[in-house]
Amino acid sequence: MRSTLSGFGQGLEKLGRVRNDVVVLHADMAGSGIVTPFASLFPERTVNCGASEQDMVTTAAGLALEGKKPIAVAPSAFLTARAFDQVRTCLAIPDLEVVLVGTHSGLSAGEDGAVHQMNQDVALMRSLPGMSILVPSDFETSSSVARPALEHPGPVYVRLGRDDVPDTGPFEESEMRIGGGRLLLEGDGVTLCACGIMVHEALKAARILSQQGINAEVIDCFCLKPLPSRLILSSLRRTGCCVVAEEHNTIGGLGEAVAALSASENPVPVRSVAVSDRYGQSGTPLELQEYYGLTFREVVGEAAQVWSMRRR
Repeated sequence: MRSTLSGFGQGLEKLGRVRNDVVVLHADMAGSGIVTPFASLFPERTVNCGASEQDMVTTAAGLALEGKKPIAVAPSAFLTARAFDQVRTCLAIPDLEVVLVGTHSGLSAGEDGAVHQMNQDVALMRSLPGMSILVPSDFETSSSVARPALEHPGPVYVRLGRDDVPDTGPFEESEMRIGGGRLLLEGDGVTLCACGIMVHEALKAARILSQQGINAEVIDCFCLKPLPSRLILSSLRRTGCCVVAEEHNTIGGLGEAVAALSASENPVPVRSVAVSDRYGQSGTPLELQEYYGLTFREVVGEAAQVWSMRRR
């Protein structure tokens, strides 16, 4: 098992070898698994901006205006919250081609506590017109989304965790695109939409549900904005109900996005497994995942509930 953070670092290294316009900026993260591979090969294209995320974002904007492909890396709590004004004003409004990489997202900051545990970052980034959002689920998919993020004509936010996660299965490179999703398991009983670390939990839940006579369809919604709408709606028409699982606050994340899509296009019962509008606290990531109910057990429970209300 490896982390999505190190996976994206591998993707950056590959991009750096084939493109000399890629520049990595970081907020004093020289020793991290995402910056080190690139910096060791291309020190002249690596810029340590120090613990000043606002300056890093404005510097990235200037580089983009000069034709470079900047990738700005910082802990998600500070990149999306502390530098939100700069992200909105300098990147989103002028629609610049900058990749923002938020590390230590969700509960993966662990013992650092509530200030560092960012469960509102997707909500902030979703609120910005033109901002795309990627939340890869494992090492390989994280490595593969680096290219479409860099090539996208507009700002992109990539959400990464620092903890090792299991592989979620094989995929086609063509699947890894802005607006894409992965159909990991077919079924006609309930749709399980998940992103990030919750994809693995959804797959575990699907195995248990199959033993109960409910065939779950599992979708890796690695692109939260724009959503893989056709893939999700096609699944909802087959199953008639949905559970959304995410390592994020219930407000402003994948759950609200899927519920809004369903309400406007194909109304079906939708339930959510997420952080229930609370801040984090100190603990290991696994302890916190259990405490906040972000496991396959909660997915199974919600799936059983929503299955009883499904529309066929």
